[in-house]
Amino acid sequence: MPWKDWIRTVEIEPSLYAADLSQLGEQCEVLLRTGARILHFDVGDGHFVPPITMGPIVLASIAPLVHRLGGVLDCHLMVEEPQRHFEAIAEAGGDSVTVHYEACPDLPAVARAAREQELQVGLAFKPETSPEAAVAASQPFDFVLCMSIEPGYSGQPFMPEALPRIRRLRELLGDVVPIQVDGGIDQENVRGVYEAGATLLVAGTAIFEREDLPRAYRRLVRQLA
Repeated sequence: MPWKDWIRTVEIEPSLYAADLSQLGEQCEVLLRTGARILHFDVGDGHFVPPITMGPIVLASIAPLVHRLGGVLDCHLMVEEPQRHFEAIAEAGGDSVTVHYEACPDLPAVARAAREQELQVGLAFKPETSPEAAVAASQPFDFVLCMSIEPGYSGQPFMPEALPRIRRLRELLGDVVPIQVDGGIDQENVRGVYEAGATLLVAGTAIFEREDLPRAYRRLVRQLA
């Protein structure tokens, strides 16, 4: 089913940034067969964020498997000028792109460029950006991503001050626009993040640093029941 036709419910999104790249395909398959349906794929350019992470070549290597098993690939572009990468992401099998408020002078034009490639598009904002500023810019976007760490590196601890920002974001957006949260989500905080208003919860090390990936994923899901 095309990404644009999916109805988002409450989702735990495994973040492939924390995966074992030597077993990436196998780990994707295990999680999709366990019940995950959205896999989070981080792209860093070494400019907007310090690390250079995975890109379209890696994305293309797993996209056929992910799509065959009914999953989708949610690509978080921690990059400057993200629109330059949309065509490559779409051709590699990406289903959505998330761009940063802080990286895009003309956000409506960026959203239009994503949709020209038949990609859904989300708007991310860093901890220093106010929810009010993000919401004012969010009208052309399909969902909003509230960062609960400084973007760039996997494994950082969750910032507790993100919770009031998530609650404020939900107040401003109402119940229509999905809120995604990325950074430090684990067994201890996932319920609180959900109760604050998030429905798309990205989890990396809380899943991939465990030997039993299905058990780690299910433990997070159970917190949202």
